[in-house]
Amino acid sequence: MRFRRGTVAASKAGHDKGSFFAVVRIEDDLAYIADGKGRRLSDPKRKKLIHLAFTDTVLSEQIMNDDSKLSEAIDSFNKRSRAF
Repeated sequence: MRFRRGTVAASKAGHDKGSFFAVVRIEDDLAYIADGKGRRLSDPKRKKLIHLAFTDTVLSEQIMNDDSKLSEAIDSFNKRSRAF
């Protein structure tokens, strides 16, 4: 699977396990991810690809250019995952 900017992924490891993020960029075996709140687009978190579970959802560039819009989009994923 080819990952691209805006792909939504869930963390499989670390203190953020189970939380969703959007991919800001990919470099080698690392993804730089943000959620618009704790991790802003200007300061993404670095995480190994093996520690992420990627979804088929890709957010639009309009969402990926605004922390508040990104936060809203990611919140909807986090709420759905906690409903189960």
